[in-house]
Amino acid sequence: MARSLVWQWWARTCAGLLYGVALQAGAAAPQPNYQAAIDALTKASLAVVGLQITAAEGARSAETLGRERSGSGVVIGPDGLILTIGYLMLEADSIQVTTHDNRTLPARAVAYDIATGFGLVRPLLPLRGIAPVPLGTASQASTTEPLMAAVGGEGIAVAMTQLVSRRAFSGYWEYHIEGALFTSPPLRNHSGAPLFNQRGELLGIGSLFVGNALGDNQRLPGNMFVPIDLLKPILAEMQATGSTRVSRRPWLGISSTEQGGRLQVLRVSQDSPAQVAGLAAGDVVLAIDGAPVSTLEAFYKKLWAHANPDDEIQLTVLQGAEIRQLTLRAVDRMSTMRRPAGI
Repeated sequence: MARSLVWQWWARTCAGLLYGVALQAGAAAPQPNYQAAIDALTKASLAVVGLQITAAEGARSAETLGRERSGSGVVIGPDGLILTIGYLMLEADSIQVTTHDNRTLPARAVAYDIATGFGLVRPLLPLRGIAPVPLGTASQASTTEPLMAAVGGEGIAVAMTQLVSRRAFSGYWEYHIEGALFTSPPLRNHSGAPLFNQRGELLGIGSLFVGNALGDNQRLPGNMFVPIDLLKPILAEMQATGSTRVSRRPWLGISSTEQGGRLQVLRVSQDSPAQVAGLAAGDVVLAIDGAPVSTLEAFYKKLWAHANPDDEIQLTVLQGAEIRQLTLRAVDRMSTMRRPAGI
């Protein structure tokens, strides 16, 4: 069966499931009719692409992400502009786009926004016959509304999933966003996968597998999607500058976790401000600039309150049995990375 027909079969099957579940659930919001849902989701699925990325030789990000990366993206612009998750394209040396009908085209990086995690890619050749998807409003998505997620590339697939919670999310890698979407059951190969409502509108881009999609330490496997609402105010700036003003903020180079009301360092990046200052895995961060912190969110917001990305940061840390005061000269994260050609 041709790839385009496989896509349409997947989308039609998923649309039927979405519509049936919605009727059984008695969702409060008006549901589109069955044929309209099929048409909208089929059209949306055809805009999903696969991405194959090779990072540059010596790329710092290869230590955690590897040099060879694969994921998905979705066409959002009439010129073929593709939205994906930014970590896929960090320090990219080459990018290949695979369409639903098995065409492979070279592409270049357009932008990466550290603050949200979104990345933009544009094919170097026209994406004929692919219509961009409309941007929805993630904040209006209901937990009673079934959704569709899609994976592009060789492992093409669509899957029914459901929004189970919406909340702020703090990542261990100096990352925080508001209004993250958490869905279950989880999608395999979630990196850059688009999330659609029944009208075929884009609600978010896949970022992570999580074990607590419901939050509050409740065990339910699922995915975290970055909400499309965060893209709308910055899309023009990303295309114009390759990033955003908000992304130019202090970076220390530590991965941390919340442990019983304290922040424990899990990993320190090589040649980072944290390593230069003597911070090590196992240390506990007690305060930043004299202000006690017990959550990642509070720590990050205090860090990013600095006006300049290269400001001095004062950390109070517990190293073994000793409390120490460390001074770190922060840096702009992108200044430590190889910039992909095009950005």
